[in-house]
Amino acid sequence: MARGDKDKYTDKQKRKAEHIEEGYEAKGVSKGEAEARAWATVNKQSGGGERKGGSGQKKSEPAKARSRQSSAKRAVATKHGKPRAGEQLAEMTKAELLERARKQNIAGRSTMNKAKLLEVLRRAD
Repeated sequence: MARGDKDKYTDKQKRKAEHIEEGYEAKGVSKGEAEARAWATVNKQSGGGERKGGSGQKKSEPAKARSRQSSAKRAVATKHGKPRAGEQLAEMTKAELLERARKQNIAGRSTMNKAKLLEVLRRAD
């Protein structure tokens, strides 16, 4: 497909680009700029021109199962107030730390300063 050639786009994509282009022109954008923005929008939303033979490689069944298990573990950890992988307690605000301590039923949290909350929460994890 030559650069700028729109033959590989579906009729629906072409109609969508035309509609978007008209909208930009109504706002006072030049014809060329409106067309460029319209096609950029279509490409962003649909991934470009029509594809042949699918959208990529399929995941194997074992890979799908591992992905589901990993996702389930993250969901459970989040539900129970534990930090997600890579989430640092020190980067959290005092209000976020208080909320985390409340979820973990830590006593005396309202009188603690941020440093003490960090210390207690790190011990609890």
